[in-house]
Amino acid sequence: MMLKTTLVGFTLMSSIAFAGDNSTYSVAGVDYEGYWSPAGDNAPLVLLVHDWDGLTDYEVERAKMLNDMGYSVFAADLFGKGVRPTEVKDKKQHTGELYKDREKLRSLMQASLDHAVSLGGNASNTVVMGYCFGGAAVLEAARAGMKANGFATFHGGLGTPDGQGYSEVSAPVLVLHGTADTAIPMTQFADLAAKLEEAKVEHEMITYSGAPHAFTVFGSPRYHEQADTKSWSAFAHFLSEQTKG
Repeated sequence: MMLKTTLVGFTLMSSIAFAGDNSTYSVAGVDYEGYWSPAGDNAPLVLLVHDWDGLTDYEVERAKMLNDMGYSVFAADLFGKGVRPTEVKDKKQHTGELYKDREKLRSLMQASLDHAVSLGGNASNTVVMGYCFGGAAVLEAARAGMKANGFATFHGGLGTPDGQGYSEVSAPVLVLHGTADTAIPMTQFADLAAKLEEAKVEHEMITYSGAPHAFTVFGSPRYHEQADTKSWSAFAHFLSEQTKG
């Protein structure tokens, strides 16, 4: 299948088969399969975290776009090798298990970053980003004190679990969100802003009018081209500011 994507002033044609490789790693005796797509020696690293349907062609496409911008990418797997749910009930099951076990979620995020570094990723020049569920996972990693140059979330879960806070965050946070998102309402957006300010975490939070939940997903009924284009530009600027070289 050929995919045509127009974004940030360029058109990308691909067959969803890029010059990257699947890479298996083990966490607590369970195999996970991520996707490693390097851009060259010492290139800045982006750790990319998937939505609630697991690591799919969508994350691979985004990895290629980041490669074209000069970034190496490791697309993490938080569900397990071969676990790519297609039914809503299964997606809820896999994300729900991790929302209930925050320590496991944190360990999977750190293990994914560690594996990316073992493959040649630049540990001292890394930005962590995610979509939807992946955005929630990114904020979890930030609250856990993961060492990175920045954290970015696209239409991600923004709620802060009871007993958690942002005092351990090590780098700036970028939040890109749709004002028309009914899954993650603006009350959560405002609450997160207050918590980041209280913890004195450097942050930028941008909303896009008319953009629903999952507004960046190509081909989806929820896709919002203007919000996708603007949010990607904001993320590109964030990457250039937070990474070196």
